[in-house]
Amino acid sequence: MRITNALLFVDGAFRPGSLAFENGVITDIGPADAPGELDAGGQYLVPGFVDVHTHGARNHDFSDGNPEGLPVMARHYAQHGVTSFLATTMTLPEEELTRAMHTIRDFARPKDGAKCAGIHLEGPFLSYAKRGAQAADNLHKPDVAMFRRLNEASGGQVRLITVAPEEEGCLAFIEEVSKECAVSLGHTTAGYDLAMEAFRAGANHATHLYNGMPPLNHREPGVIGAALDAGTAVELICDGMHIHPAVIRATHRMFGEQLVLISDSMRCADMPDGDYELGGQPVELHSGRATLKGTDTLAGSSTNMLTEVKNVVSYGLSLEDAITAATLAPARSVGLEGEIGSLAVGKRADFLLLSKDLELKAVYVEGEQAC
Repeated sequence: MRITNALLFVDGAFRPGSLAFENGVITDIGPADAPGELDAGGQYLVPGFVDVHTHGARNHDFSDGNPEGLPVMARHYAQHGVTSFLATTMTLPEEELTRAMHTIRDFARPKDGAKCAGIHLEGPFLSYAKRGAQAADNLHKPDVAMFRRLNEASGGQVRLITVAPEEEGCLAFIEEVSKECAVSLGHTTAGYDLAMEAFRAGANHATHLYNGMPPLNHREPGVIGAALDAGTAVELICDGMHIHPAVIRATHRMFGEQLVLISDSMRCADMPDGDYELGGQPVELHSGRATLKGTDTLAGSSTNMLTEVKNVVSYGLSLEDAITAATLAPARSVGLEGEIGSLAVGKRADFLLLSKDLELKAVYVEGEQAC
């Protein structure tokens, strides 16, 4: 199969071209006028979006451990341009997390859904002071044996874990676990010096930058300044509520291709206003804003990756930079850049057709049209 007459996003830039794929893999990138089966009509052809931090959507959550919910969420992601995602869990008791690991392990992608590329454990090894919407009663000291039990229960699918480096034993935990998956700093009170120690120990990622950590201060730059000096990937929730557009622009100027767009979406994504739940905590959604019930504390988001790409372009990032932040940057941050995140021969045939006004026209996952 070859799609012709497209504007391909290759090596960080758009160029006229065609793309051939077979058996779920890209086999050739050629001239725009090469003979083919489908004419793209000059539309954008970009890699599928990669969401490395999403808890759920459409009234389902990965922490539920409910096998009926995963196909629903996978279809939601595909319908908003995501072809690969990390199923993200919350701070919960080990038995509940184990059940979720088993469910994710056994998930088979529906033909009209996105692919689960692994698991992101957001907790339970986090700070009480910066727990946000994480349940305090379920917080746990860093425990390598517990991590390995959960990873084994998932079939070895854990690709990212968020930890607070100030917790007892966490630096030793990072040294061990970073050999097995990416480690992110988040929900933490850590200052610059401790964060740098954690990055030197093997951490390579920062979870939803600015949220769940001390602010960037001229005398104490904290995790944010340390991430910049260490050259690590940083996540941003770009729903227009968590981060001011000026800060998004500034963060991109600082971090460049290390900027990773995430949805941090919850079960309330693609749902009407009302009452929901996140990791056992009551949440209310009003006009797209999700908060812990009865408070002003933001609790994840109700956004999606396609909306965020449109948002950051409207805030002033170039389309090229926005696409990179939604594709190659997240794939690279969790060690998947050899398989997904860009259009190249030998990589998985996960891609999108977008109109010039960034409306989604088609989604291909593993070479099959999902929607």
